[in-house]
Amino acid sequence: MTESRRIALNTGVTLNVALAGDPANPAVILLHGFPESHRTWREVAPRLEQDFFLVMPDQRGFAGSDLPQDVDEYRTDLLIDDIFALADALGIERFALVGHDWGGAIAWGAALRGDPRLTRLAIVNAPHPVIFQKSLIEDADQRAASQYISAFRAPGFETMIAAKGFDWFFDTTFARHVDVTTVPAAERQQYIADWSQPRAFNAMLNWYRASKVVVPPPGIAVPLPDWLLRAFPKVTVPTLVIWGMKDAALLPLQLEGLEELVEDLAIERLPDAGHFAPWEAGEAVTALLRPFLGAEADATAPPA
Repeated sequence: MTESRRIALNTGVTLNVALAGDPANPAVILLHGFPESHRTWREVAPRLEQDFFLVMPDQRGFAGSDLPQDVDEYRTDLLIDDIFALADALGIERFALVGHDWGGAIAWGAALRGDPRLTRLAIVNAPHPVIFQKSLIEDADQRAASQYISAFRAPGFETMIAAKGFDWFFDTTFARHVDVTTVPAAERQQYIADWSQPRAFNAMLNWYRASKVVVPPPGIAVPLPDWLLRAFPKVTVPTLVIWGMKDAALLPLQLEGLEELVEDLAIERLPDAGHFAPWEAGEAVTALLRPFLGAEADATAPPA
């Protein structure tokens, strides 16, 4: 059974958080991406809640959480701070982190901090920052697939979407990344209700506007950003990357070279899933997550 609670954080925002499972079980924080909410995990949570304490926030700027309007409120460091502040607010001393899409981007960043509270990292269709930025410079197909980011950053984009209608956004832009005929009517209604809140869509787009990722126009030669030319720290926690191979926005080349950036890495490919694998292929995703997350529980369990 899932409980919903609004939790004030010391980062200055209040998040709507779905909680499932026994708080005495190992904690897992699951982070959604754009344009979603904690309901990203609707096919995963019921399959994991018997064994784990699941913490599933609507991240800042989404759904039932606070909707700051300033772009500066979506700096990556603040978004990462929210996750550790949420753990503190719930009295969680150690946790695994699972992230999809933008939630995965924040999860990568959280792992790169090296905070000992974070014990395991699972990523679903979310690129490592180094590989993603390099691919946007060097790979024409990934650059072309990512041009929507520039559109989302454009001033007034949220006004255009509101004028066309959020049903239109669901049936066009969202539909480019998933077969929307597979989305139940009740879920469709929830998406549109979340997006239709006053100032909500601007808040969601601010994630893109605050990001430092460089997305050049097609056909333009640009140099690599300076930060890519310097040594980059490795992720040191055990890491599982699950990838829906039919993702049209984040191409499979995002998996190339990961072993050089992650010390303890496993990659699992889902050939029939797309970008929204957590609910497109919930059973398969859960089957991969359970033993990975359970390994940490086994390692920390007291001897019999």
